[in-house]
Amino acid sequence: MVKNLILVPLVLAFVVSFLTTPLAIRLAWKFGLVDNPKKRKHPAHTHKGVIPRSGGIPIYLSLLISSLVFLPFDQHLKGILAGATVMIVMGILDDRLDLNPYLRLIGCFLAAGLVVGCGIGISFITNPLGGIIILSPLVAVIFGLFWIVFLANIVNWSKGFDGQLPGIVVIAALTIAILGFRFSADITQWSVVILASITAGAYLGFLPFNFYPQKIMPGFGGGTLAGFLLAVLAILSTTKVGTALVVLGVPFIDAVYSIGRRILAGRSPVWGDRGHLHHKLLDEWHWGKRKTAVFYWLITAILGILALSLRSLQKFYTIVMLAVIIGGLLLWFNFFLPYSKASDQDRHSKT
Repeated sequence: MVKNLILVPLVLAFVVSFLTTPLAIRLAWKFGLVDNPKKRKHPAHTHKGVIPRSGGIPIYLSLLISSLVFLPFDQHLKGILAGATVMIVMGILDDRLDLNPYLRLIGCFLAAGLVVGCGIGISFITNPLGGIIILSPLVAVIFGLFWIVFLANIVNWSKGFDGQLPGIVVIAALTIAILGFRFSADITQWSVVILASITAGAYLGFLPFNFYPQKIMPGFGGGTLAGFLLAVLAILSTTKVGTALVVLGVPFIDAVYSIGRRILAGRSPVWGDRGHLHHKLLDEWHWGKRKTAVFYWLITAILGILALSLRSLQKFYTIVMLAVIIGGLLLWFNFFLPYSKASDQDRHSKT
């Protein structure tokens, strides 16, 4: 019976997502929810043709239907579904109107506020050196808000290539589900396991349509909804915020680095560019989209396996190690490599 906490919700979520994605593709073409790189030029774009952007719709429907079937309709679920609804509505509007990034950010805070307002917040932080740090109610609310908004955006930034995002989300959600499954004797963790399984199933059902060559993109709704759900799951599972950071280590370090790089360059941290790791793997190492997506999946899976056995201090060391490796690679791609190329050009021009 306990094993069914993962398998049955995952299967239903997969089926709903898989069956409704073709309908979302048709709706996208009918109502203009598409991305045309010739009309909407963006430095982060890697596709050349017109692609539907409505991927958040089938994922949301899968989440909604599966949650109402398997989870108690309590205060927490009401807040989660309300926040998810805000995310998907904002995503549909962005698919059609290409909203300003700051307006999208406001939508993320609204969605996070609905969740926190229903009692889902970070009441304590685990100290990597031992013990816990209890947070006051006000600080718990602030931490909860910014954690949800931050994770929603860093996961959304990981949808650069076909299939990249849904694969990462499936692995991360299953890691949280397996960790919760270990504590299945605690019935308060059952809802976490079920919701994590639903999240994994919803994105797994979407993956075949998003993998290269993609027939549909996750869009802002599908991307931020993924991070939103993983952030909420990490809070509900109490001790797994650190686990989420380890499993999502590459997107996390990439996002922190990108924000810092943009601010130092005098640009807005929320405006996209072509400086993310996946862009550099394509532009500098000439990796294909399939190879890059699978690379992200493998790294996420390895980190997920590590997260299943690491203690708090070991998770902290793992994040530091990732920061050094990924940060060093990004520094080389964005600064040292361009400088080296410029120096080579100067030498060739003088000879």
